[in-house]
Amino acid sequence: MRTPRPRPLPGNTGAGVAVGVAAALVLGACGAGGVSGTPGDDGLGDPYFPRAGNGGYDVTHYALTLAYTPADRHLAGTATLTARATQDLSALNLDLAGLDVESVTVDRRAARWNRAGHELTVRPRDDLDEGTVFRLTVRYQGTPVTLTDPDGSEEGWLPTEDGALALGQPTGSMTWFPGNHHPADKASYDITVTVPRGLKAVSNGELTREPTTRGDRTTFAWRATEPMSSHAATVAIGRYDIGRTVAGGGLPVYTAVDPDQADASRDVLSRIPDVLAWAERNFGPYPFSSAGAIVERPDDAGYALETQNRPVFPGAPDTALLVHELAHQWYGDSVTPRTWRDMWLSEGFATYAEWLWREDHGGETAQQTFDALHTAGSASSGSGTDDAEDLWSFPPADPPDAAHISGRPVYDRAAMTLHRIRQALGDDAAFRVLLRDWAAARRYGNADTHDFTTWVERRYPATDFAPIWRDWLYGDGRPDDQ
Repeated sequence: MRTPRPRPLPGNTGAGVAVGVAAALVLGACGAGGVSGTPGDDGLGDPYFPRAGNGGYDVTHYALTLAYTPADRHLAGTATLTARATQDLSALNLDLAGLDVESVTVDRRAARWNRAGHELTVRPRDDLDEGTVFRLTVRYQGTPVTLTDPDGSEEGWLPTEDGALALGQPTGSMTWFPGNHHPADKASYDITVTVPRGLKAVSNGELTREPTTRGDRTTFAWRATEPMSSHAATVAIGRYDIGRTVAGGGLPVYTAVDPDQADASRDVLSRIPDVLAWAERNFGPYPFSSAGAIVERPDDAGYALETQNRPVFPGAPDTALLVHELAHQWYGDSVTPRTWRDMWLSEGFATYAEWLWREDHGGETAQQTFDALHTAGSASSGSGTDDAEDLWSFPPADPPDAAHISGRPVYDRAAMTLHRIRQALGDDAAFRVLLRDWAAARRYGNADTHDFTTWVERRYPATDFAPIWRDWLYGDGRPDDQ
């Protein structure tokens, strides 16, 4: 998830959504229709964001056509969602914070709609039968908002000195396009962005064609064909230095770097092919059709984020941070937490990837890292009590609230849990197989903590993992066993 900078260890950058958008009711386009179906739920009941996402349908594809003008921060967009009704639907909701809706159609027919807070409720002219595939189009415009999360970090549409940066974890993507904004609903994307001439627009996936300029505007068209959660979608607009190269197997590597960060980033970004090759040996085949990075100025974003295909960095990353965010392409982007409570399945794996990288490249072993953390968190270690309380403040599989889903236990204690699994197996080769097989078993899907613990127990039935789940995943305080 969010990795703050500066970053001696993955810190507490939390997440949440305080949309701050006043509830409003805006009556929209006309049309009459039956009401015999059932409205879809206006949330998926996430433990921390119960109104994030929506029920009654599953999005399979987003086609987003955007035009942005940094001078007045104006965004105009058309979002076409291809979706399948998962129940008989008389109405459905989309998440959209701020922005003004101009029209809504379902299968090219005007639909009635209204808004309340970040909920955009759409009533198709005719009810949608369960299993029906439909296309819903929203035209909208306005000044995108920035959301402040419970931990004080910012997400959504972030204006920068020369453009903008869209970061969506956990719910900020609803500030720039309407959708089903919860990690449980993944889709493919086409994202087309038009910006003033001289600027570049970078997004997920690959360019479908070379940028085209007409008059004083340039258009960039991106396509992400593999399933992606909306929180991993991004748009970055600015005067970037663009790099194009290839990694092993001809994998395209596309980097976009703010000119101020070009010199500081050059050496570490040149290591992307090496890091990916190492990761493939440990985690299995790279799950996407391109890779890369976006490097912004440090003040443009306060944290790194594992946006799919090319993670975002606030300034030039060091190698550890690069490893962390690239590991997320397997754990977090391809295998995505089912709910925001399950973030340890993303952050714990990415943090442990840092440990493995150091171990494999002449640094301290994962055992030494584990021991140092375990000792530092003990009452007799002589370390500060604040450090101990931070590490052991809550179990990684059960953060106390939305402000803590990026807390230190979700990173470090979660990585320690994985190390305890490695210890229990007693075989490093078997543990590396576990890492690869888990990434393969849930490739492009979602998983929660129960999915993982059940899978591990079935995969290794001769090993008793119950004490690890009890003490390390769900237990309070510092476990004595190590």
